[in-house]
Amino acid sequence: MGKHYLNPLFAPRSVAVFGASDRPDSVGQIVFQNMLQCGFKGKLYPINAKNTEIQGQRAYKSIGEISEPVELVVVATPPQTVPGILEECGLQGVKAAIIITAGFGEAGSEGAALEKELVEVARRFKIRLIGPNCLGVMRPSIGLNATFNKGGSNTGSIAFVSQSGALCTAILDWAQSNDVGFSSVVSLGSSTDVDFGEILDYLVSDPLTSSILMYIEGIRNARSFMSALRAAARIKPVILVKVGRHAAGSKAAMSHTASLVGADDVFDAAVSRAGVVRVKTVTQLLSGRNSA
Repeated sequence: MGKHYLNPLFAPRSVAVFGASDRPDSVGQIVFQNMLQCGFKGKLYPINAKNTEIQGQRAYKSIGEISEPVELVVVATPPQTVPGILEECGLQGVKAAIIITAGFGEAGSEGAALEKELVEVARRFKIRLIGPNCLGVMRPSIGLNATFNKGGSNTGSIAFVSQSGALCTAILDWAQSNDVGFSSVVSLGSSTDVDFGEILDYLVSDPLTSSILMYIEGIRNARSFMSALRAAARIKPVILVKVGRHAAGSKAAMSHTASLVGADDVFDAAVSRAGVVRVKTVTQLLSGRNSA
């Protein structure tokens, strides 16, 4: 694929994991183990201020200790540390970050203030963010498993994009049992920066992706989303579930991602005009992949 501004997220040549650990079942331990076991084809750096070695690999106390450029960082450290980490990354020229850490906008006023600081740092250094409060990103074709899911994915031609990390985990478990592979799996979490529209913009020109499945809880930028959705649907099949057909569903979605869910009938009409198939359940979403 040519030069796309999201290449550092989907095709990084080097990845550093903040919070990489040997502590069993910690998020940092699982993320770094996934990167090792899935055979990431680029350079991989564990960052942990307290250790000199993580899972048999040399560990670094800070990103400044790494002599070569790092394109993507994965952050799995306490929320109060994240803005400072992102500042360090910006000074080192990092282009993209996956913030797995929770405890930001979805966690009250203190978390919202941290999230605002995080976004300000990212914008100042032009770092593109996935998250926070997300499962992470998978790109099986290059061995990129920057998630804390216990297990990877087969390589396939379906892209799956969701705000819900828990749903990504369930889909990945189902896919392994049914021998289904993915070109990409993206958990957006709180979508403070990169959102559905930008992911669609990447996937529509991605030669590894033949169809796109989405699970949507809320849309922050409706105009850019609909523009990207129309463009994608003209080229590749797009099938989506959007929660919120009922008031209880909308309320639950808002509590998870702290995002706004639009009027359901308006959304229905808009996606229909765009040529996108909207289904009611995740089961229908998975069934629809066969006809996509």
